[in-house]
Amino acid sequence: MGRFGNVDKYETHEHDVLVIGAGGAGLRAAIAASAAGLSVGLVCKSLLGKAHTVMAEGGIAAALGNVDPADSWETHFADTMRGGQFLNNWRMVKIFAQEAPQRVLELELWGAAFDRTPQGKILQRPFGAHSYRRLCHVGDRTGLELLRTLQDQGIHQGMDVYMEVTLTRLLKDGDRVVGAFGYRRENGRFILFKAKAIVVATGGWGKVYKVTSNSWESTGDGLAAAYEAGAELIDMEMVQIHPTGMVWPPGVRGILVTEAVRGEGGRLLNSQGERFMERYDPKKMELSSRDVVARAIFREVEAGRGTPHGGAWLDVTHLPADRIRKKLPSMYDQFLQLADIDITKEKMEVAPTVHYAMGGIRVEPETGASTVPGLFAAGEVAAGLHGANRLGGNSLSDLLVFGKRAGESAAAYAKTVDHPGSIDESQIDEEVSILLRPFESKGTENPYLIHEELQETMQNWVGIRRTAEELEKALDKILELQQRAQNIHVEGSRLYNPAWHTARDDLFMLTVCEAIVRSAIYRKESRGAHWRADFPDKDDAVFGKVNIVTRKERGEMVISTIPIEPMPEDLAALCQGVTTALWVTADSQEGH
Repeated sequence: MGRFGNVDKYETHEHDVLVIGAGGAGLRAAIAASAAGLSVGLVCKSLLGKAHTVMAEGGIAAALGNVDPADSWETHFADTMRGGQFLNNWRMVKIFAQEAPQRVLELELWGAAFDRTPQGKILQRPFGAHSYRRLCHVGDRTGLELLRTLQDQGIHQGMDVYMEVTLTRLLKDGDRVVGAFGYRRENGRFILFKAKAIVVATGGWGKVYKVTSNSWESTGDGLAAAYEAGAELIDMEMVQIHPTGMVWPPGVRGILVTEAVRGEGGRLLNSQGERFMERYDPKKMELSSRDVVARAIFREVEAGRGTPHGGAWLDVTHLPADRIRKKLPSMYDQFLQLADIDITKEKMEVAPTVHYAMGGIRVEPETGASTVPGLFAAGEVAAGLHGANRLGGNSLSDLLVFGKRAGESAAAYAKTVDHPGSIDESQIDEEVSILLRPFESKGTENPYLIHEELQETMQNWVGIRRTAEELEKALDKILELQQRAQNIHVEGSRLYNPAWHTARDDLFMLTVCEAIVRSAIYRKESRGAHWRADFPDKDDAVFGKVNIVTRKERGEMVISTIPIEPMPEDLAALCQGVTTALWVTADSQEGH
């Protein structure tokens, strides 16, 4: 009968499709699955509307050609492939570039209030490494508007929403995923979901680092649970470090300063007042790709030309004050409230901050299907689209394009299978033992201190610049922390107990970090976000032709490679030409 004697001991729900995560990808997947006429459950760790998608502020990349008519899906495809250093899955990138405009127009149809051109079309702004002005935006609050629009659309579809629920294990029947188990965060009550298909849309894992733009939710739960269930992961070494996060005061360190600031004409300066991007990318300057700009700031600080708190200056004071307040309202409010700085009159101090995971669950480009039957993934937790470096703005269109596809595919799969007669309770018992262990443990480890040590390890040894020596040190430390995490002790009960939540998060994060570090050790070259100081050059002959795969075999983490499928000649030809970016002065974009 299992540890509880009977199933009544925990709350149980049954759906055709279960979507885990209620950010942009999860909401779009749930809308798509509901449209197929199926019963859909949507689970979120926080409250609906609090998802990390709100931090994607600058815009949604889509080749609408409203501002630059010469733009096309082909150019967007080529920009994305080049940005990803050709580690991307070209099939995924082609679907993405072709379908992004439709998904943006659909969002507009559902009520998204985009900024407009004088002709009434959706306005588009420039962003780093995009050849044309391509980012459809709502000031610098685009992610918030996307989330609001999808929520308004979604809640009328008849889906059931479960808020403040953390799911900690995917349940299987043979090879197939048939449910998920976890707890309600408020009272610790265990909860079981039975489902014919599951879409994981749990976002990234930035909280494994000390300085990150990510929210408290970003602890890699969905990724780690999928890995434990047998899903393959790829590109885990590729962690995007955004060039510009807040630096001062200490309490706000890492909070994102959107790329829209540079898209609107912001300039990066060192302590000597030099516009230093001229040294690193004289053509694209501040709108170079994120890996290039982040490394440039790192090198300026290393050379002794950093700002007082170890960063660079980001300056928009040359722009009209009313324009700044209109086009960058969130940034204006953010600096005024958090740093007592008026960005219309004073420079912002910024430094690189961990922002996004290019790696994740390996999925089929067309369907979002993982390597485990019944399990699908979309958004940041799914890998393949961005390769070695994501272009700004591609994340929001990623959510829309592949959230829809994953939801549709999960629904189609669910229609072909039945619910299993019963859930194997031994899997639930095992997870309950893991969840309750901190209360029963005689150990002395503190979950917060384990997390702190892990963040220090990743920040110091697995950051912008990496070496074999430091990566090996990081791996040793992570393996040590995995052992120590077995002895975490938590006081009190499951009611309102953040220490207990952190204890389970620690196990997820340690799994994620082991995958990042083992993959980073394996990739003996520098490519995109992965900068190996001991292997500073790209090795196209070896590492340019493979993705690095992480899988669980007999309880151990195993690293291997899979070959990258060669691009067809017509698509490869698109990536050969060097496009001339139509950069414009801030003033020439007036009429925004």
